[in-house]
Amino acid sequence: MSNIDIEDMVAPASSEPLKPIPTPVDKVAEFPHSDEVPDGCVVVDGFEDTFFFSTYVTKEKYVTRETKGGPLDLNLDIYTPFHDDPNMPDANHENGWPVIVFMRGAGFFKPTPSSFNSLYIRLAEKGYAVVVPEYRPSTVAPFPAQTQDCKTAIRYVRQNAERLGFDPERIALFGDSAGGHTVLMSGFTGDEDPDTADYAETSSKVSCIVDWYGPTDFVKMNYYPSSQDHNPAQCPEGMEIGGVRVLDNPDRSREASPLTYLSTDHPTPPTLIMHGGRDLLVPFNQSCRLYATMKALNKDVTFYKLDNASHAAYGFRGDKAIGLVLDWLNERL
Repeated sequence: MSNIDIEDMVAPASSEPLKPIPTPVDKVAEFPHSDEVPDGCVVVDGFEDTFFFSTYVTKEKYVTRETKGGPLDLNLDIYTPFHDDPNMPDANHENGWPVIVFMRGAGFFKPTPSSFNSLYIRLAEKGYAVVVPEYRPSTVAPFPAQTQDCKTAIRYVRQNAERLGFDPERIALFGDSAGGHTVLMSGFTGDEDPDTADYAETSSKVSCIVDWYGPTDFVKMNYYPSSQDHNPAQCPEGMEIGGVRVLDNPDRSREASPLTYLSTDHPTPPTLIMHGGRDLLVPFNQSCRLYATMKALNKDVTFYKLDNASHAAYGFRGDKAIGLVLDWLNERL
């Protein structure tokens, strides 16, 4: 180092020490630009922040259900945006963060909510609080238990919005696969049955719904290509309707299908549908049936076919798919 003249190579900007330059947060982007370019340094322009907020994760109980196995506590995982850099300008959330209640799918069985951690954090980075409720699986309680738990979670969030720093008037539902079915059922029925008395003084209505490849019409699932049989009593749909065969119980199957709860005179939240063209578990036609019905009833519905995507993969775990959701949500929350 003694033979290297650093001062000659990168000379100071001033011969005297400089005073600090007062820079309020809204002027950070206007701080004086450095024109230094040492020999060999590569100048790259056009960068921008594509995520904004950091996220902290908490957990709390929202309800206790009585089951055959005894009391069952159901918890919420809560992903809340926050600033960790005082130089970052604040976002417009004076009334609290907009909320996404996310129901994770698992064939109506017990889900692993954390398996979509990366998605929750991506949504929180963009300024959405994400709430992921546990719910009773079909092995503990069949339909309408999952719908009831979803509505109870919405009410709990809305009732505790001020404490949590959330906006009670901006709540969206988002679910994938069986979770997509649950958010459709919950969003379509709102404060009507199927329901429970928990936090009944608070509404469970939501601003909008995002459905990723959810089943919508149980009876018709076996009429389209699939990697599994959707008829046996032990299949996901059979378990959801009480451990009975789907095609032998069309009335029960229709009762548990979101399509049943759409009508001209019943208000329906704006709905985004996304489904892969190579879905091996939930036939693509399930979303076609939902979209066609909603269009015929003049509902606010948007449908994206991810042409070669499969079930939860080969397209759904990418920036483009999440970007479609964020663009759609930004116009509605």
